[in-house]
Amino acid sequence: MIEMGGGLDDFDNEEMTEEKNDRAAEVIDLNEERKKRKPFHYWKVGNTEYKLKLDVETICKLEDKLKKSLIEVLDSTPPLSSMLTIIQGAMRPWHHGIKYDDVKKIYAKWIEEGGSQAELFTKVVIPTMAVSGFFPEKNTQAILEEIEEQ
Repeated sequence: MIEMGGGLDDFDNEEMTEEKNDRAAEVIDLNEERKKRKPFHYWKVGNTEYKLKLDVETICKLEDKLKKSLIEVLDSTPPLSSMLTIIQGAMRPWHHGIKYDDVKKIYAKWIEEGGSQAELFTKVVIPTMAVSGFFPEKNTQAILEEIEEQ
């Protein structure tokens, strides 16, 4: 039984590795020329830059955990625990072993540096979802440019 609360720590035994991610990407053969999305959204906290991007497996786990579609999450500002869980999921393939408590500490440091919960949603969660394919590419570019201007 999955305990309700923040984080994806209960899925640790199924952690996605970069190698597994790379193998999954090799299966897809796109012969047509397409604009490529930004590979990641980067979240800089202190002197550390975190890579954020959701893969399909993690999106499915997050939707199971949150009991709703991640697109529904965009309808209003989600609770902090949901945003931190999404961020944890987006970090996991690139920052191995990242725990929910680690993400909470990173967020606390970011707040001390002048960030806010509203900015976490607009400047971290939404751009992460944009580079993860939640919006058409033309919308993604506009969203990312608007966020950078803020």
